[in-house]
Amino acid sequence: MVLFLESFSIAFFRGNMAESEILKREDGAVLLVNPAFQQAVTQKWFDPEYWGSQALPVGSGGRGGAWFIDAADNQLVLREYLRGGLVSHLSRRTYAYFGEQHVRSFAEFRILNHMAALALPVPLPVAAWYKKVSRFGYRAAIVIERIPRAVPLADRIGKLDSADWSQLGNTVRRFHDAGVRHADLNCFNVLVVDNEFFLIDFDKGRIMPKNASRSRWQEDNLNRFSRSLRKVASDAVLRQVWDAFLQGYKRSMSS
Repeated sequence: MVLFLESFSIAFFRGNMAESEILKREDGAVLLVNPAFQQAVTQKWFDPEYWGSQALPVGSGGRGGAWFIDAADNQLVLREYLRGGLVSHLSRRTYAYFGEQHVRSFAEFRILNHMAALALPVPLPVAAWYKKVSRFGYRAAIVIERIPRAVPLADRIGKLDSADWSQLGNTVRRFHDAGVRHADLNCFNVLVVDNEFFLIDFDKGRIMPKNASRSRWQEDNLNRFSRSLRKVASDAVLRQVWDAFLQGYKRSMSS
């Protein structure tokens, strides 16, 4: 049975944004919680079985381990951290523990909070969880806001015009100007709502130091995004949309 959420909601918190978090320890687990949800969130929230029929697996992109959650007046996403590649055959869900400050769910919660405070288009974090499963290993998950009516860019590539792609380029530029490096900028981690764009999945994302070489990491980000588009679009479509994207990216933020 899902607990009734307190009267605060994501919509309320977005209108009263402040960088903040509440640390909770519960039965061997540790949680970071958005203050608007401090009375509602327990570690049960990170178990999809707890939500029953109110949890729906996410179908597109990623490696699985994500669910859409219907939590009273709030539409949320629960995502478990899962390994990919060869290492997943050894350990699919367990990560090496190097201290609480390095836990992946906590790092993503905090970078989302930071970006939301800058009014960048990202989902708000609701809660992050981790639990040590051995002396040197832990499991982790995060709950974030679900962006209403959003669909992955991969599903909309042929339906966007040049103005949309220019707007997307300008959006990515806003993140780069704020020093935000997305670790996996691809067409499944960009969501589209009408002519607005949101970036999601900031696992391993970083706020780059001011003295970092700006051109190198930004160029790497753009190249990764280009490779992602190449997998789902023809060369002709890619050339057309990429030119519009770069025009928006290079456009002065003051214009």
